[in-house]
Amino acid sequence: MNAAEQVKNFELASKIAAVVNLFKLQFPDVRADLKPWVNDPNTQELVDPDSIDIGFHFPGWSRSLQSRSILVQIRFHEDPLDGDHRAIGVESAGYDHQGQQWRFSTVENWRFVGATEPVAEVQDKLKTFCQQTFELFNG
Repeated sequence: MNAAEQVKNFELASKIAAVVNLFKLQFPDVRADLKPWVNDPNTQELVDPDSIDIGFHFPGWSRSLQSRSILVQIRFHEDPLDGDHRAIGVESAGYDHQGQQWRFSTVENWRFVGATEPVAEVQDKLKTFCQQTFELFNG
C-alpha cells in the first residue's frame, strides 16, 4: 500500500521518513515517491494492505542499477497472539522504460533475479538498506 496512505501515527510517519533517508544515504540523487501506486480499482486489487510501498526515481537511467526507478515494498505481519507488528520482508524491483528489469527479495535468499542485475557494489548497498530497514522496524 502507498506509504502515504499507511501513515496512522507520528511514530510510523517518522519511520517512513527514516526509510527514505536510509535509501538516500545509499543513493543521494534519488527522489522518493510515497504514492507509487495509481488509485484505480484494478491496481488497488493488487495492493498488499500489510506493506509500505515507496518508489524511488533517479534523474535518468542508471547503468550500475540497470534501472531508472526502484519500487520498495516493506512487508509486515501482525502476530495474532501478542499483537506484535513486525517487518517480515523487504522486496524491491528495478524498472526502466521497458518494464521490470530485476527484483530482489529478503524472503527469497537475498538474491537478485531478472533480465539484468545491478552491479555488485549496488547490490551490496541495497542489501545494507534492507538490513537497516529491518533494524528500524524490528529494533
